[in-house]
Amino acid sequence: MASVAAELHARGVVVTGSDKAAYPPMSTFLAERGVKVMEGYSAGNLEARPELVVTGNAVSRGNPEVEALLNDGAMNFTSMPELIERCFLPGKRPVVVTGTHGKTTTTALATWILKEGGLDPSWLIGGVPAGLPGGFSLSAGEPFVLEGDEYDTAFFDKRPKFIHYRPRVLILNNLEYDHADIYPDMERIREVFRHLLRIVPSGGQIIANADDPEVRALLPLCPCPVETYSIRGAVADWRGKATPGGLLVEGPDGFDLSLEHTLVGAHQGWNLLAAVAVAKAFNVAPDVVAGAVKSFAGVKRRAEKVGEAGGVTVFDDFAHHPTAIKSTLEGFRGLFPGRRIWAVVEPRSNTMRRRVFAQSLPESFADADFTLIRRVPDPEKVSAADLLDVDAISAAISARGTPSAVFEDAGAIVEHLRINAQGGDVVVVLSNGGFEGIHGRILAAMGKNR
Repeated sequence: MASVAAELHARGVVVTGSDKAAYPPMSTFLAERGVKVMEGYSAGNLEARPELVVTGNAVSRGNPEVEALLNDGAMNFTSMPELIERCFLPGKRPVVVTGTHGKTTTTALATWILKEGGLDPSWLIGGVPAGLPGGFSLSAGEPFVLEGDEYDTAFFDKRPKFIHYRPRVLILNNLEYDHADIYPDMERIREVFRHLLRIVPSGGQIIANADDPEVRALLPLCPCPVETYSIRGAVADWRGKATPGGLLVEGPDGFDLSLEHTLVGAHQGWNLLAAVAVAKAFNVAPDVVAGAVKSFAGVKRRAEKVGEAGGVTVFDDFAHHPTAIKSTLEGFRGLFPGRRIWAVVEPRSNTMRRRVFAQSLPESFADADFTLIRRVPDPEKVSAADLLDVDAISAAISARGTPSAVFEDAGAIVEHLRINAQGGDVVVVLSNGGFEGIHGRILAAMGKNR
């Protein structure tokens, strides 16, 4: 939403926005681009009577702006995916990146490679890419790379966002259970991906992760040619083998190259292979791909180094699913084999705040030396019966050999780190929200403590 707003503003459209709260990196991103954000929802925010209201999927019935919009009856409104579909996709060749994990990084990397290859792509990325001017851009080239979110579109359109994106090249990177607030079980998620396959044209192309069993199960339904990729030795068109310097990519038609990269986590191998396969689909030369991967600056909040103070290094990561947390911490353990790693977790997402992952979550922290867990924020958003028992999770983590503790808020975690963290330690903050500005607060405490 923020990236689309900023691009439209840059093109001369007067854009304002509303949110419950604004926090970095998006609040900073919007402020730097002159887009006004009104904190708190109010009917008064619509007094200017905009020509079009674009609703995010975070707002629902009962929201004062939603109710004012509907009661007015004369203001036009739409969802962000529908705005993209109707106004920006016609005439383009959409590359839609899907999967439970890795969508943002893969979308940003594929975009960067195509850009470096001179294809002048448009893009929609659900984050702030470090090397690109924002998460949304309209360009003259044929490719339009989009992060294909499976989350619902709007309060009035419960289809996944990716249904609106008209994929001609579709990446199926992985598939796991998530979004427990809208999908009752794994079968419902499989169903929406089957719906997605139905709108891929016969002249399109699907790029699929052969290592993921759920993705493999979808392949017989694909209506167009399929290329697969693997880093585990599955039969695939594209193969990746870990090397000391990065990843050796072996592709069809002699498209082989050795890639050095700094992406953190074993899952990044799949993201990288998917992006390279997209590059091949658009005939980008191997040497250009290798150079683009080497110069890729990553995405904010994906293993992003926030700073260092008192010898303690703080990283920010968006991981909020057991698989993503596990892979991210494995990656940090590989980067810092001789240093103590503190995993600081905020169970904030609509799924993480529930008991859905109570069995699998404790094992995700095996590569951390200490785990600090904030109590579930806004616990009233779920029933008491569904609320994640963080004390039980913490006890299970400790029982597996990683000391763990639970804290009421970010301030208590910061104080614990101030007393106990040592020079050389690495703090990895894991949350899909602002986490009460904990990153800067940790650095400030470490700086004062030394």
